[in-house]
This record gives sequence, structure tokens and C-alpha cells, in this order.
Amino acid sequence: MPRVIIPVGFSLGPQHRYVRPADPTPESWEVHLGGDILELSEAEVGVYGTAFLHVEDHSQLKVNRARLIQELRTAPHPQPDAQRLVDRLIDRGLLLEFDPEGPLEELFRRYRLFPTAEGMGSTPEEPEYHRMGHGNRPLVAVHNDAYVMWAFSFLHANLWEACAYFAKADQEELEEGEQPIGLTADRVAREVAVNLPMMIATQCAFLDPVAAL
Repeated sequence: MPRVIIPVGFSLGPQHRYVRPADPTPESWEVHLGGDILELSEAEVGVYGTAFLHVEDHSQLKVNRARLIQELRTAPHPQPDAQRLVDRLIDRGLLLEFDPEGPLEELFRRYRLFPTAEGMGSTPEEPEYHRMGHGNRPLVAVHNDAYVMWAFSFLHANLWEACAYFAKADQEELEEGEQPIGLTADRVAREVAVNLPMMIATQCAFLDPVAAL
């Protein structure tokens, strides 16, 4: 499987100059990334925003670097410098490439996951799926492990430690007569990884580098 590509950080929107008469063109766009605020040019924010598109393809893990570059080059307003801009945003940490089926511990120790949507629970028809969305409109449905990580993992130092904590609870928090279901940190992380592109593309969550403040 080719590595997928997803945006990282939390958009803070356009920043305008303190001038009169007012200038309608933003001076820059800002993204919160770890302990920093990064400024993006108009071209860069166009690339960053495009990485959120095509939710259905994100849900099927089909959005990779080549797909993103092609999308930018064939957009209604084509970006001929797409490859350089994508490479630059990867270098700045604003885009992340990773293999959801590859090793995850090193990667997950570098990031935290934050929920940015409403948790909508499950339904009688599909009790195995837990939903999240905006304005009472469900956008994503995931199994329990991914849902718990979406809701609570930000309480831990990093995403891997959150996965390990949840897996350990499977062994320790058993009622009398219950048997553990065999959760491991890697198994929990895998469930998160395959759902991560869809959660981020729908803006139900954002991934942020661990910051030492």
C-alpha cells in the first residue's frame, strides 16, 4: 500500500494587515502546529486545504502524495508548482506521509490526536459503530477502540502511550469471570491509523506534534 498523506495541525485562518483602507487580501494564513504558529502563503494554504478534500477516498486510504499533486495540477485553477509546494509542506510538518499498515510506534510517539467534533454515540441498528460529526450531522463512524482514542487520547503524552494505556486496561479492568480480549498497543494503534485520514479530512479531529512548552 502506498503511504497516505494527511494534513497536520489546526488552521487559525487568514490574517489581515492593520491598514486603512482595509486590504481584502490576507497577509498570510496561520496554522497552529505543536508549540508554534506557522504562516502560509496563498499557494501553500491552497495545497493544505486540498489535502482535506475527497473524504470518501481518504476513508479508503487512497489519498497519497501522487494523488494530491495530480489533484492540484488538474484543479479548476491549476497549481503548476504542486510538487514543490507539497514537498515544502511535508518538510515544514504540515503534511504527513505514513503507512497505516506499517510500524506505528515511532510515528505515534511524535503526535497527539485532538477531537474537534461532537461525539454522537451508536445507534440501535449499528451498535458496533460510534459516530462523530458537526451540527448533529454524523460524518464518521468507527469501532470502539478508535472512538475511545479519538475522545480521550489527548490526555496522554502522545498517541502511542494512549494506545498502550487502553490496551493495558483490557488486562486490568476485568469483572470477575471476564477474559481479556487480547488488546495490544499495536492493535489499538492500527485501528486508529486506518481511520485517521477520514477523521482529519472531515475535520472531526486534528493531529498535532508533541510540543515541549
